[in-house]
This record gives sequence, C-alpha cells and structure tokens, in this order.
Amino acid sequence: MKVRTIYDFLNEVSPFEYQEEWDNSGLNVGDYNQEVKKIYLSLDIDESVIEKVEDNSLIITHHPLIFRGIKRVVPNSFSTKFLIKLIRKNVSLIAMHTNFDKTHLNNYFATKVLGLSGVAEDFVFYSDVFMSFDELVNLVKDKMNLEKIKVVKTKDFIEKVAITTGAGMSLLSGIKADCFLTGDIKYHEAMDAKARGISLIDIGHYDSEKYFTDVLYKAIDGEIGFDVEIIKINSQNPFSLI
Repeated sequence: MKVRTIYDFLNEVSPFEYQEEWDNSGLNVGDYNQEVKKIYLSLDIDESVIEKVEDNSLIITHHPLIFRGIKRVVPNSFSTKFLIKLIRKNVSLIAMHTNFDKTHLNNYFATKVLGLSGVAEDFVFYSDVFMSFDELVNLVKDKMNLEKIKVVKTKDFIEKVAITTGAGMSLLSGIKADCFLTGDIKYHEAMDAKARGISLIDIGHYDSEKYFTDVLYKAIDGEIGFDVEIIKINSQNPFSLI
C-alpha cells in the first residue's frame, strides 16, 4: 500500500486542515509513492522506536519530528539525528498532532481516562464536576495512577473544569472554568492562573498524551481496509522521578 493511500485515509479520520498554523502535522519524512506493508504507531520518535521498526515501513506519531526549518542535516539535534536514521531505513513518518487533539485525544482523555462527561470546544474539553478541589485532585491521581501531582489551588469548590492534553497553558486567557487540567505548567503561568482565580492541576505532557497509540489504533484498526499490519509501540517518557 502506498503512503498516499494511508495519508488520505488518516485525513478522513482526523483532517489535517484542523491543525494549528504553527504545527507540522502530515508527512514529515518520506515519499507519498512509497509502498509499505507495516504501520507503526508511537507517541514520539526516539532511539528505541527507530530500532524496532522494519525498513521500508511507516511510522505514525503524535508529535511531529520537524517543527522548524532545518538548514543542515547533521546529527547535532534529536530531529536531525533521527531524520538521518529514518532516511537510512527508508521509513516514512506521518504526524497527527493538533488535528488529532481536537478530534480524538482530548475527548478520550477526559471521558475514558478521567471518566468525565462534557463537551469539546476546539482544543478544550469542558466538564461540570461540582466537587471539592481536593476530591478532584484525588480523582485525577487515582485515574492516572499518580502518587503525587503538581497543583495550584485558588478555591475550595470546583463547578467546571477545562482539560487540554499536552501543553495547553497558552490557552489560559480563554479558559472559562474554575480549574484547568493541562501539562507543562511553568512558574509564571501558574502565577498568572492564580491571579485569574483559576486553579490548576498539572496532568503532565507525556502522561496525558501517552494514550495516543491506543486511540489511533481503535480509530483505524479494521477500518483501513488494506492489507497492512498495524503495530503499537511507544517512545519512552524522558523524565523519571528519583
């Protein structure tokens, strides 16, 4: 099956036109005319992923390998280092990032992982929870299997939560909720939220998006209609707690 055929199918599942202007979803590496027999699904590209994939295959990731322009292809950054290795193995790469956040991932995390109901508005999933802040924190810790979690508490009772997987603090000014759940929260962003009276729960970037492979697999397995093997693998969280 050609990469173009798979790309067109993915575009029906989650249209690439939904991605943000700064994003680089779509074909990052490879040739639309390349024939592939295996598709690998992974959150990101790292050494372990590249070692596992067979030559002449396709990887579909959540995060693009290339975000900015590249002036030289030498192995002095993770993107160019992995780009060289993919080219050597003749492996194509398609990224489904902000388009998939909007159509699938945020909704899955909110409803299937946290067990909440609500409605998605572009990047943000809103849910009416009506519980104490401490109860909400314990719910998130339990559902995500976390012993500790970073929070900013501005009020004792939460009526509505907003949820964005990955790093969503750039959306803070438009958040209409008592508490915002997202990842990669920085110090000054936390201070800004506190001044606005919005509580925060840091659900982590990797921890909130690691479900990408499961969600995409369910969306395409049995639906793609072609003779191709779909294999779930995953990159590793670069952070560890000690």
